[in-house]
Amino acid sequence: MPYFAVQYTYRPAKAALRDQHRPLHREWLGEENKAGNVLVAGPYPDGSGALIIISAADLEAAEAFLANDPFQAHQAVDAVRIDEWNQVFGPF
Repeated sequence: MPYFAVQYTYRPAKAALRDQHRPLHREWLGEENKAGNVLVAGPYPDGSGALIIISAADLEAAEAFLANDPFQAHQAVDAVRIDEWNQVFGPF
């Protein structure tokens, strides 16, 4: 199954919204990690966004999957970029 690199962009105006929904967002990430759909995830140290590597059948499936993220459902992310990613080295 293909991998996708998902980049979330955060802006300060939605920080309170992200703070409010972060527990559910992280719970969702953890559940999806256990299910094998989210391979790695984490925020950038400067607070500008986050990177999530997911496994999905295709781009449409990746978009549908991400719609279930509480951050997406509550519009706490300012921009989303999804790129298919080919792993050359690593654990996946």
